[in-house]
Amino acid sequence: MINFNGNIQENDSVLTPSNRGYSYGDALFETIKASHGKLLFWEDHYFRLMASMRIMRMDIPMAFTMEFLEAEILKTLESEGLNQASARIKLQVHRATGGLYLPTNKEVTFIISAQKIDQDFYLLSEELYEVDLFKDFYIAPSLLSTLKTNNKAINVVGSVYAKENDLDNCLLLNTDKSVVEALNGNIFLVKGNTVKTPPLTDGCLKGVMRKQIIQILELMPELEIEEASISPFELQKADELFITNVITGIQPITKYRKKEYKNTVAKSVLQKLNVKVRLG
Repeated sequence: MINFNGNIQENDSVLTPSNRGYSYGDALFETIKASHGKLLFWEDHYFRLMASMRIMRMDIPMAFTMEFLEAEILKTLESEGLNQASARIKLQVHRATGGLYLPTNKEVTFIISAQKIDQDFYLLSEELYEVDLFKDFYIAPSLLSTLKTNNKAINVVGSVYAKENDLDNCLLLNTDKSVVEALNGNIFLVKGNTVKTPPLTDGCLKGVMRKQIIQILELMPELEIEEASISPFELQKADELFITNVITGIQPITKYRKKEYKNTVAKSVLQKLNVKVRLG
């Protein structure tokens, strides 16, 4: 079951060949974690969605308040029996049907779906997690590359490449050959007491979890957070690498080519992240 414009219905009754998200990628989405009816970092998700809709020149309905969309998400969780569990929510916003590349209107429709997940809080995986660079295609830095749109071909092809090469993930490069992000999240690099993550101007996703991790690091006096470009050559000199997203939290990278990494900083930050979740 899904929530389509406020109506709980079967999920096979919505998509048509004229759906603009399907036909042209004219859509945005937010992936949100819920824990027992609480939407984690909901305010950040909401304001990112609103900003993204403005960049995409979509009309934002007057009804699209933070309270309205939260209520619709909670209604969806209840319909799936997930209001007392942890869940992965996908909130999709499509421009209304009509037109070719040029839409005939700027109105939007929304779809909310939810799936059960196991972890209530964020856990640190100690298992082997190997990555490499994906160099078949590159991200062109722009405001569009920072949005969560339906245009994710590079992530799809990169995921197939990772599977074919027995990798757990790949790191994406931009057209300047800087490391931008992983296939499913933002990247952080630790060297000594400095933690680096690529700036938005390099083309990385404007991640909600990225924002939380930066805020946590800013409050850790023993570490210095820096938003700066990361060269591929820095990867093998790093002490730690980790990936962040709202579902996993922090995923430490254990191996890149012949280099192996520890996870000391990742562990410390994850503890503080779980405190932030409990208090939020």
